[in-house]
Amino acid sequence: MGVETRRYMRLLVFFDLPMVTKAEKRAYVQFRKFLLNDGYDMIQWSVYGRILNGIDAEKKHLARLAEHLPPEGSVRSMTVTEKQYAGMRLLVGMPLFQEKKVSVSQMLLF
Repeated sequence: MGVETRRYMRLLVFFDLPMVTKAEKRAYVQFRKFLLNDGYDMIQWSVYGRILNGIDAEKKHLARLAEHLPPEGSVRSMTVTEKQYAGMRLLVGMPLFQEKKVSVSQMLLF
């Protein structure tokens, strides 16, 4: 499949997890570690995203996400195209280092 025919997308994960008891804090830490180890970048607190290469990758990562959900709280996901993601505006604050603009031809997926 050529670079021109690939459909890059972003999988965004939003979560709000309770952190009152020791078990809840542990579930939060485990879920966050899973996201980081699975290639997600923190966009802001409780919002993580990763790049995908097509619908098959989306299905695979949604299944992996479902396997690692914490027992309590609220976790949501949304998939957007790379063009939609690039149209996101930063209204207050500075862009993170991970948000440096990279063209599609410079991306390297593993």
